Amino acid sequence: MLSLRLARGSHPLVLLRRLLVVCASAGVGFLLLAALGHASPEQLLWCAAPLAATVHFAVAVARTDPHAKPSPGLSSAGFGPAAAPVVAAVTTAVSCLLGSALALLFFLHLRGELAGLPFDGAAAALLGAGGPLPVVGALTLLACVPALAAAASAVSLRPRRTAARYSAAAAARLRARREAADAAGADDAGMTAPRPVGAATDDPPIPADLPWGTALATTGLALGAYAGSFAGAGDAAELKLPLPGGSGVAPPAVVASWVLIAAGLILAGPGVVHVCGRLLCALHPGALRLLAGRVLQQEAGRVGRPLGALCAVAAGGVLCTLVWPDGDDARSLGPLTVLGAALVVGCALATVCMAALESKRARTHTTTALLRLGASPRLLRRAALLRTTALLAAFTPLAAALGELASLPLR
Repeated sequence: MLSLRLARGSHPLVLLRRLLVVCASAGVGFLLLAALGHASPEQLLWCAAPLAATVHFAVAVARTDPHAKPSPGLSSAGFGPAAAPVVAAVTTAVSCLLGSALALLFFLHLRGELAGLPFDGAAAALLGAGGPLPVVGALTLLACVPALAAAASAVSLRPRRTAARYSAAAAARLRARREAADAAGADDAGMTAPRPVGAATDDPPIPADLPWGTALATTGLALGAYAGSFAGAGDAAELKLPLPGGSGVAPPAVVASWVLIAAGLILAGPGVVHVCGRLLCALHPGALRLLAGRVLQQEAGRVGRPLGALCAVAAGGVLCTLVWPDGDDARSLGPLTVLGAALVVGCALATVCMAALESKRARTHTTTALLRLGASPRLLRRAALLRTTALLAAFTPLAAALGELASLPLR
């Protein structure tokens, strides 16, 4: 009931974000029901990518919700910090349940089992109308998206005691350092050289997941090269998975290689963003480069993983354009494949936008302090443009290079 009251009084943009979650959940539910209607385990396996992208997007929307963090209003109503993840999980589950219900209605209508409406049974052959539809299986599949999204939202927004202790310890060290510097300045005035702006000792450490992510992506490329070199050998005994839309087959090792590449990029994303910030702050930076680089370093953990996921999607798109057959051998993707690809790309882009919005909200106090100190709004806009340019300059060649390297043994 609290989640419904909060949703009713939310800003229209917040309601729009939740509506996007409803649409994404409906699309994934439709794909799952289509795979169940055809009784195709392989098609159900290919639904894992849209499902993961939708859950990731639902978590990003939950993190940008105004009620995702503890507030005085919720605290006065008896809801402390531990209640914020519960409220976010319930709100996410309600949105995804609504999307699953819409998916079931559209699926039954297009399958021809709900008569009396326009386009009744228009996609009966595509959705396997000739076979039975297990009720228990359909409800179980439709419950996957709400359950996974709610659980992931609750885990993502749980109170982090370790981070709080680390922040308190860092603040205590900073106060001690400033007191020591003031004491030293009082003892020998003018003898202590000022510390240069942007000194390396103040730089946050590079995320430790960068080497692991690089190793995973490299392993995925090696596995894909090994499997792709034997893809055209014509071994009938080799197990192969049909691609979505009937556009060919793929060895399981190639699919596993892309899973490793995507996982590696998601793990390495924060490290890549942090390195971009370090490079911007290198070689005696001015105010613009220093501001842009510091923000990238501080927000690397928040925006790095969504950017890594988007980079993996872009690399997959580059691979598809390079290895897709031409001429008479090319086959149609099919509407279900187009829907799945649109869900993956759309959710990846929307998740990056949500991460950028969350990062902007987290910097509200810093931005206000900079404006109070005399920084111009034009400087802040130029810093944001510089950050975007640096990230595009880093991730665009990375996606193109990974797609090109992965396509070499498959051509």
